[in-house]
Amino acid sequence: MARTPSVRGLRGLFGPDHAGHSVAADHLGVLALPVGDDGVVIGDDAEGRPQLIGFHRSTPYDVLLIGGLWTAQVLALRAAGTGARVAVETGRPHEWTALAQSAGAGLECVTLHDVGRVPPLGATVGSPVVVVRDCGMRPPRGRVVSSPWQSVLTLLPYLSPVAPRLMRMSTLVGVQRVSPEEAQQIGRILGLHRTETEALPTLADGVTLWCAGREHHWVMTTATDAESGLLGMPRRID
Repeated sequence: MARTPSVRGLRGLFGPDHAGHSVAADHLGVLALPVGDDGVVIGDDAEGRPQLIGFHRSTPYDVLLIGGLWTAQVLALRAAGTGARVAVETGRPHEWTALAQSAGAGLECVTLHDVGRVPPLGATVGSPVVVVRDCGMRPPRGRVVSSPWQSVLTLLPYLSPVAPRLMRMSTLVGVQRVSPEEAQQIGRILGLHRTETEALPTLADGVTLWCAGREHHWVMTTATDAESGLLGMPRRID
């Protein structure tokens, strides 16, 4: 099984293997290649370094967020900003209507669907899809699942009976403020350090512990002015 990358290294696209290239030293100054990771910026770590999630992948990719609607909506907006089509499966469409209408400057890049009614979306490398499942404490098994170029982000407001299964099947798990009892259960499942487990009930709004295998990163998500105007300030409780 391939090694699970860290949050910072979750790049969206991986190119094919190819032979190396060489260039004369006096030609290096003309190169202007972007340096850094590709993906959706989810916030900054404790050292102020940007952290990213690469939703656009050639393999199925499942993300679980045990947290608030605000963070899920910020991720949806930023995914749409990278060119993805975002399909929101939700039982509370009124919470998503303003976002869907505002995203994409009039283009239909965020669509809303009733629970269990997401149609086939035809994801491709040129038209990737992110499905956001906002289906309450017990989301039913989705008819539309992760696949090449189609990632799935599932939002759980709190720990629920289905959470252990979702945590184990997800490549990336984000945890925001939870109760001490929930923190203990999450810590056991994710293999958290004791200090990480004890910190979970004390987290400020906008702070998430992102876990990908043994890689754990504390990330603070700060809204842009446009995001604050649409979604308000960071909050854990909806």
